[in-house]
Amino acid sequence: MYRNKPVARACQLLTVPPGRDIPAWRRYHLPPMPGELDPDRLCRNIIDHTPVAVVFGDREGIIRLWNSGAETMFGYTAQEAIGQSMDIIVPEKHRAKHWEGYDRVMQTGVTKYGRDALAVPALTKSGQRISIEFNIALLRDDGGQVIGAAATISDVTARWEREKALRARMAELEAKVKALGGSAEAKATVP
Repeated sequence: MYRNKPVARACQLLTVPPGRDIPAWRRYHLPPMPGELDPDRLCRNIIDHTPVAVVFGDREGIIRLWNSGAETMFGYTAQEAIGQSMDIIVPEKHRAKHWEGYDRVMQTGVTKYGRDALAVPALTKSGQRISIEFNIALLRDDGGQVIGAAATISDVTARWEREKALRARMAELEAKVKALGGSAEAKATVP
């Protein structure tokens, strides 16, 4: 199981330092359960055990957090992925566009993929191409500077393949209807 300092750091960024306002999402939680669950431990366990891939890349795009969901999805263990460039999962022909967008987000601190998912191709360790959707959360230091991006990633390959097959079938049926319509028109104009 993946447990290391980046997970702890990510969880620290999600908890409230003394003297700071409590974020809205924490104001409305239920009272503590018996045995008081430690928020840092809870955060680490959620990240470690969720089937969704959770990946954090620093400002330079170096992977600093890679959970068990990412291990399952992409095939790299945390030990193999951490410290590597995100290029290990970005197909070569998409890298220039990826880095252009990533660098812009790191410089501006603005992303439209916080709420809207982005669908892109990705690569697994075995070289298989998969379709993924992801959302980004920009993490900032105490001074407000972006320190990197956390992504929650879902493998949508099966859905994408079903939709592709449906589009192909629809195009085939439309072509048949058009061909039938054309021959019916031809017969109607023949004396």
